[in-house]
Amino acid sequence: SRGRALVVWSSSTESDTMELEPASEGSPLLVPRQKYCESIHQTRRRKTRTVMVGNVALGSDHPMRIQTMTTSDTKDVAKTVEEVMRIADKGADFVRITVQGKKEADACFEIKNTLVQKNYNIPLVADIHFAPTVALRVAECFDKIRVNPGNFADRRAQFEKLEYTEDDYEKELEHIEKVFSPLVEKCKKYGRAMRIGTNHGSLSDRIMSYYGDSPRGMVESALEFARICRNLDFHNFVFSMKASNPVVMVQAYRLLVAEMYNLGWDYPLHLGVTEAGEGEDGRMKSAIGIGTLLMDGLGDTIRVSLTEPPEEEIDPCRRLANLGTQAANLQIGVVPFEEKHRRYFDFQRRSGQLPLQKEGEAVDYRGVLHRDGSVLMSVSLDQLKGS
Repeated sequence: SRGRALVVWSSSTESDTMELEPASEGSPLLVPRQKYCESIHQTRRRKTRTVMVGNVALGSDHPMRIQTMTTSDTKDVAKTVEEVMRIADKGADFVRITVQGKKEADACFEIKNTLVQKNYNIPLVADIHFAPTVALRVAECFDKIRVNPGNFADRRAQFEKLEYTEDDYEKELEHIEKVFSPLVEKCKKYGRAMRIGTNHGSLSDRIMSYYGDSPRGMVESALEFARICRNLDFHNFVFSMKASNPVVMVQAYRLLVAEMYNLGWDYPLHLGVTEAGEGEDGRMKSAIGIGTLLMDGLGDTIRVSLTEPPEEEIDPCRRLANLGTQAANLQIGVVPFEEKHRRYFDFQRRSGQLPLQKEGEAVDYRGVLHRDGSVLMSVSLDQLKGS
């Protein structure tokens, strides 16, 4: 049956024992071990297999790849081609294009041919939702297919059915295999890559009913599709675990990698935060999620999703990629820290004084309350050192 344990167990013939490790280097506190990166003390890039996307290699033996997505109507071939050319000129490694239906799929052939005629050979990725037949069509011309496990064969959660028996669950898995297998076979035939890309906002009824709106559900949804790929001896694929909340996104990726360590899998990762926004907010939101995972040594290609022209995503992508690469190359670990001042067993209320009202200041800050009920206080350097 499908288990929900989040810790790694070491099984033996005699007993099951939970493996523990120090919470930090030199710490006496032991916590359950669930390996999700090569080191929690240094940035060491996770070793992955190489996945070929067109003529571009993706994986730990290669540079961090950068990508973005067009915003034009895919049926408008001229505008889409012009947008792809701008993106390629900015230095992106891949470009993703949404393919909603048959008309868009037909346009993809013309887009690809026009780009080749203009000497642009950047790999193109088809973004597929709800349309297995469209995926089969576009796999004949694009270099990579992105499928969303939440809506490729299942429907996005409508909560029409709230409970699934084990038999119900298995029957739907059989349906997924029937619908998804032809695409896997076609990708094998044409040498295409695939991204199994779970989205936190589009999990299926079946997954939501069993696992809830959780990182575990995101991971299980992707693993179901990955097992079908592996059963058909197709390994040219990557994973992604996207969410608009960077905390959920980080949890999902770490859980996925922990599962892959357990299974002995080495597939690369595409990193991204969905609906990050624009301006500083969008860049900071992406930096929180993507940057955290890069410091873990995770990730092989990234996209910073902004509500701006797609070429504007390239620079923040490159800056994040460079930071991750630099951290891995320098191997600078976490600075050892020993708590000397904070006492955990004899808490006392700290006294302080209100800030002085300076002459000429229009606002009297004394006694101002924050939303959480805290007060703006004046604290000296000596008080901080002794607290």
